[in-house]
Amino acid sequence: MAKTFIRNRKNQKVSVLIEEAKNQKGLAFIMHGLGGFKEALHIQAMANAFKDKNFTVIRFDTTNTFGESEGDYKQATTTNYYQDLEDVVNWAKSQNWYKEPFVLAGHSLGGICTALYAEKYPKKVLGLAPISTVVSGKLSAEIEETKKWQQTGWRISESKSKPGLIKKLPWSHMEDRLKYDLLPNVDKLTMPVLLIVGEFDDPAPPKHQKILFNKLPGKKEFHIIKGAPHTFVDKEHLLKIKKYFEDWIDSI
Repeated sequence: MAKTFIRNRKNQKVSVLIEEAKNQKGLAFIMHGLGGFKEALHIQAMANAFKDKNFTVIRFDTTNTFGESEGDYKQATTTNYYQDLEDVVNWAKSQNWYKEPFVLAGHSLGGICTALYAEKYPKKVLGLAPISTVVSGKLSAEIEETKKWQQTGWRISESKSKPGLIKKLPWSHMEDRLKYDLLPNVDKLTMPVLLIVGEFDDPAPPKHQKILFNKLPGKKEFHIIKGAPHTFVDKEHLLKIKKYFEDWIDSI
């Protein structure tokens, strides 16, 4: 495992973790969600599945989150997360392990970012796994918690991955998110797609995932993990994610 810091288009430091496979069969980029970080348990579970299948795995902390990259969480947007993904992939092109097409996996806001990338560059993407994904800003805005957020101007929550950490996000985040929607260009997602969501996911509920799943044009699968919330921390849920990923990787 190697760690490096690269610079994004705004000249901010971005922390990148590289786990290079000895007999590399493929390449996978894995992206955390809003306020997440590359070592979170569910991100690690996805990474382990790819490593077990001899993929070189790239994880990174976006800017404006709680990892090792620069920035301020209050400035976190879908736009900045997406741009960081593009910048990490562009950096990777100069590395000796880089190969196309590659697999993209992401959780929540990382899910919509990886899917937006796949819609923009479908020929580069071998397979796509947007887990507990945001489908559109419009659907996010319909959630009860989001309506309260608009009224108060702030969303204040405790991190599930780092208990005790209080996350404060202004409504301007949602104003940016409302620009994004996977559905208008969903016909571009012809590569194999894996969707997984927790039964009790409030921010990205199963009904949102079903809307996306039903419109996907290619080979696709969808799993709902019983009893699981939006962020997977329970050992049993993490093992299920790893198994679903391993089976799916074999199928692509």
